[in-house]
Amino acid sequence: MGTRPRETRMFAAAFAMDPARFADVYGPEARARVAAQAELVADPADRAGVWSAERLAAEPDTAASALHDVEVLLTGWGGPVLDARMLDRLPRLRLVLYAAGSVRRIATEEFWAAGIPIVSAAHANALPVAEFTVAQIVYALKDGWRHVLAARAARAPVRVGRAPGAYGSVVGVLSLGATGRLVCERLRGYDVQVLAHDPYAEAPPGVRSVGLDELFATADVVSVHAPLTAETRGLVGHRLLASMKPGATLLNTSRGAVLDEPALLDVLARRPDLFAVLDVTDPEPPIPGSPLFTLPNVVVTPHLAGSQALERRRLGDLVVSEFERWTAGEPLHWALDRSAYERMA
Repeated sequence: MGTRPRETRMFAAAFAMDPARFADVYGPEARARVAAQAELVADPADRAGVWSAERLAAEPDTAASALHDVEVLLTGWGGPVLDARMLDRLPRLRLVLYAAGSVRRIATEEFWAAGIPIVSAAHANALPVAEFTVAQIVYALKDGWRHVLAARAARAPVRVGRAPGAYGSVVGVLSLGATGRLVCERLRGYDVQVLAHDPYAEAPPGVRSVGLDELFATADVVSVHAPLTAETRGLVGHRLLASMKPGATLLNTSRGAVLDEPALLDVLARRPDLFAVLDVTDPEPPIPGSPLFTLPNVVVTPHLAGSQALERRRLGDLVVSEFERWTAGEPLHWALDRSAYERMA
């Protein structure tokens, strides 16, 4: 986004998201920074001052009156969908700051047609996902989860197979979006070979681009970071999974539906040498009684990779920094255009 003239005045702003998660995302310092540059339509220290999607639907007349003059909308999880009806309530809206990742849930055709800039904190959310991913990759190269599950079953420490270790082993990264690139960057500190597959992006220095088949056939750990689109739904299917090298681990922190889950269950049952670490599933959570909880070679975590607790403050801090740039007439660093939106999870 280009520069715009600096306006030396206070801007009308409002917070609109799930009040239960508001304080996690917008901490006291972030709220103070907003208040220094904006006139808030309500005090966010009071839960009633944060407009949730449910409250907007339940109190349409109150919302229309309160939000009429709002120029800057600071939102996040549980915020309103920016459809035609919502935009009618915000006739003076000039900037949307979304303190979360993908904007697919809130950005509609009507919103894009309005030409209003929108900032996403996806990059800030990618950091904890990358940290979690690298930790799981290193643990997988030691066969950590296998040993934990085997020890629990035997009620004693058990040696299981021969772990590849983290020297000279191969890590495959599927998709080079924000998280995939951060994973590659952090793996530079390890003595591993990093391969990547992304038909739309060049691999960073020190990472070798390969085809999808080679990625799955040669990596000791394959880490999935592809966004969920019509093109990627079920992308990782039976053929790719069955081609994984003996003892390999599949790690998914992107979207559950990128994997063909029935195919994954079949291959894991047929190939006990393989292992899967799934932070996301399809559906999420898994259906009761899913084999994901009984197979001995899979671990499911409840979407832990994304921002947790204090990590969520990073999201609010990012969009508040963008707000400060915008008020100063400086270019936005993390504004999305339609093409970037189409590539989001």
